[in-house]
Amino acid sequence: MEATVNARGTSVYACKAAGITLESDVILAPETRRMLDEAIGAIRHHKTIYTDWGFGAVDPMGRNLILNFYGPPGVGKTLAAEALAGTLGRPIIQLGICELESKFVGETAKNISAAFQAAATESALLFFDEADTLLGARLSTVTQGIDNEINAMRSTLLIELERFEGVAVFATNFAKNYDNAFVSRIRYHIEFKLPDLDGRRQLWRRMLVPGIPLIESREELIERASHESDGLSGREIRTVLRTALPRAFVENPLAPVVRWQDLHSAISDVRVAHRNIGRMGIQGAHSDERIEASRRSLGLTS
Repeated sequence: MEATVNARGTSVYACKAAGITLESDVILAPETRRMLDEAIGAIRHHKTIYTDWGFGAVDPMGRNLILNFYGPPGVGKTLAAEALAGTLGRPIIQLGICELESKFVGETAKNISAAFQAAATESALLFFDEADTLLGARLSTVTQGIDNEINAMRSTLLIELERFEGVAVFATNFAKNYDNAFVSRIRYHIEFKLPDLDGRRQLWRRMLVPGIPLIESREELIERASHESDGLSGREIRTVLRTALPRAFVENPLAPVVRWQDLHSAISDVRVAHRNIGRMGIQGAHSDERIEASRRSLGLTS
């Protein structure tokens, strides 16, 4: 992994090889997969469409491919971005607010520019996580220096998207917070949903690996767990197994065997945590609260 730093020593990006692909490592809903296949086709056949067919004459800004992955937490947006990079044979630069923010005035916008430059140099897929904090509306009323900083950051991002010639992916749990200026520059808005019954079967079959000792039929457990875990994300199903497997040692330390009871109780625990702990976010908050949340995320509080 390589990382560049700016003049103040702040880390700007990390470029790494993608070790997974969409074909072998990601379980997606059919509609999500269809749209990703279309996006991949747009990349692979770009020369034919824009040069050979001449579409570049009427779409001179079509040199890049900007995608937006949106949906609830835990449904595989980040995993899909890395796998897309792997499928395309590109490294990935993964960025969040932590990598971009700076306490120095003007540095956040410079870090964004540096990230796009790095992606162009490395032919890397540029991935922005928690993108709603970046792609929110620019502030029409500027009262403080931090307001100027937010506007400068978002204006810089718009400019970089216009001249970027690579592949960039944004991911968010709160797509409705995006400013329309950014929405119109994104070619594919791809929704990631909670897995349906068939998707949950695939997830359980992948995660309940054959080496786990079971007291019941593996296929029967997969089927029961698939029905019982309705409404859980892939991340939550993995959490179920993370907590269920050690329970086998509590029941029988010398000859541990995983039982349906272990899986069932772990599913129940995840549901209880889902109901009682955490917040769904700020999508229903007043606009002033959203602005303040963006400021805090950017490290720009006064």
